[in-house]
Amino acid sequence: MSIKSFAEYLLLEKNYSRLTVNAYQKDIESFQDFLCSEYEDSVLKDANYAQIRSWIVGLVESKLTNRSINRKVSALNSYYKFLLKIGDLEVNPLAKHKALKTSKKIQVPFSESEINEVIDELNHENDFEGCRNKLIIELFYSTGIRRVELVEVKLSSLDLANKTLKVLGKRNKERYVPLLDSVIASIKAYGEQRKSLDVIKDQEFLFLTKKGVKIYETLVYRIINEYFSKTSTKVKKSPHILRHSFATHLLNQGADLNAVKELLGHSSLAATQVYTHNSIAELKKVYSKAHPRSKK
Repeated sequence: MSIKSFAEYLLLEKNYSRLTVNAYQKDIESFQDFLCSEYEDSVLKDANYAQIRSWIVGLVESKLTNRSINRKVSALNSYYKFLLKIGDLEVNPLAKHKALKTSKKIQVPFSESEINEVIDELNHENDFEGCRNKLIIELFYSTGIRRVELVEVKLSSLDLANKTLKVLGKRNKERYVPLLDSVIASIKAYGEQRKSLDVIKDQEFLFLTKKGVKIYETLVYRIINEYFSKTSTKVKKSPHILRHSFATHLLNQGADLNAVKELLGHSSLAATQVYTHNSIAELKKVYSKAHPRSKK
């Protein structure tokens, strides 16, 4: 069974994004190339664990991070599971494989003052790009949506009367997130600027470039990085950190974990619980200041 059939399965049955499927294909093909170069007449379907192990060792020696190696092996494992599912394989060679150990990355959220400082600066930028960039930052921080979700927001997804936004998340799952009055005001301000564009090619999408085409993910990243580089000394300044800040600040203010899970579009609480670490740190500060015996 070809890698192409596996890709179609991920797209059509698993509802994976094209970006994710392309990454899976690339990782599987890299192992296939390794087999061809190191083991003459080897077939991807018939590879054994010793061969896979040799590939992994090579990846380690190439100084690739354990996290990246685990991702590649996970893609290959998914392919073998697919072959098992359709009856083209009897035993998964990765069945007993254990992932390489990785250190947990601590994501440091932006502070409320850092976010407010950026938004205050953008209040003075009233042209098309200024209004658009302000709305992007406000939408990230007030809804916690992912970068790819923001890029795909359509005008038809907005319901300003009911103050909601329909978001198309992972696996094509829809969810509705509330919109603050301040964000609705920014949407209207940006909408007026959007009308002034000479040409609008991607009419259905909310966020556009100056050329009137749908905004793209790397531009969104650059916008966030550029503005927060002026106010924050944190190493990572990205759309994901704004999403992280949204969740952390909500939890710090006592929001229910299940409610935050739904807003973020997570399928399980385990994914949301990573954001509780910062909340616990905040609770410790409050506890140490407030508890009668904390100074003894």
